[in-house]
Amino acid sequence: MKVLVTGGAGYIGSTTAKALEEAGHTPVILDSLLTGPLAFVRDRIFYEGDIADRALVRRVVDEHPDIEATIHMAARIVVPESVEKPYEYYRDNVAKSLELFDELAGLGKGRVLFSSSASLYALKPDFEVTEADALAPSSPYARTKRMMEEVLTDLAAATDLRAIILRYFNPIGSDPDLESGIYAKEPSHVLGQLVMAARGQKDHFTITGVDHPTRDGTGIRDYIHVWDLARAHVRAIERFDEVIAATGRPSVVLNVGTGSGVTVRELVAAFERVFGQPVPVAEAPPRPGDAVGAFANVDKSRELLDWVTELSLDDAIASALAWGEKRKEILGYE
Repeated sequence: MKVLVTGGAGYIGSTTAKALEEAGHTPVILDSLLTGPLAFVRDRIFYEGDIADRALVRRVVDEHPDIEATIHMAARIVVPESVEKPYEYYRDNVAKSLELFDELAGLGKGRVLFSSSASLYALKPDFEVTEADALAPSSPYARTKRMMEEVLTDLAAATDLRAIILRYFNPIGSDPDLESGIYAKEPSHVLGQLVMAARGQKDHFTITGVDHPTRDGTGIRDYIHVWDLARAHVRAIERFDEVIAATGRPSVVLNVGTGSGVTVRELVAAFERVFGQPVPVAEAPPRPGDAVGAFANVDKSRELLDWVTELSLDDAIASALAWGEKRKEILGYE
């Protein structure tokens, strides 16, 4: 089938586009290139522009009337930046998405697969969260994702739009062929920072927050290989109507993670094991908007998508290191 992928020039978007192709589908990329690099589009069908440009969305659908679903990934995603620039986050992640969804519904393209976030969840003593657990988004970024979940739920109840909402946990790694990966010159996320420290691009890796109520005081996350995450999107698109029918609701939320929690100190230890040597480490207070963390209960995804992760933490670390060596060839910078 043909699938519109907004944000398809980004890290997860480009990897998902590749996973769609490998499963026999055709991605159609819509991206403003605000952050995602053109190099990640490769030779795919591509429209450069804004998701809120209704005329552009109509043109995409006019030229590709066989589009059967939309994977909506286009968003600003950096938590500390969202604290500094809340207007830009609410404008781009909320207001513009609302325009996109309304236009898609009006065009009869009602299947929407939405990228949400595990950063919505309230802190739980055992850190394992199900889709029914309490939410307490702790940053403007996370609140934009919560708002869009509510928007999609309301639109699906009132229109022909149907929504599968995937709450991502913590994607890491690269695609198997090292054609795309983290592209930020200085990634904000933990594994990208570790790779920079390992390659000598930073003096050290900083653990932000060491007094959390976890087993070693550092934040806990569910690190999922980005290729596993990409394949979860493919499965959700292929089973879209079945999932909606099975739940009996016009919208459904699914956790997408490994089902196990790893602390930052444990991640550093795993990284050093795969890398083969120690990495200099410093400690600092939590960043604005940082959450203690959680890991996914994935029973619902397993049941409805018949999907589980296949790649390990070590696989993801190894691919991230390999991408660190490769990315200058593709992006022109280390």
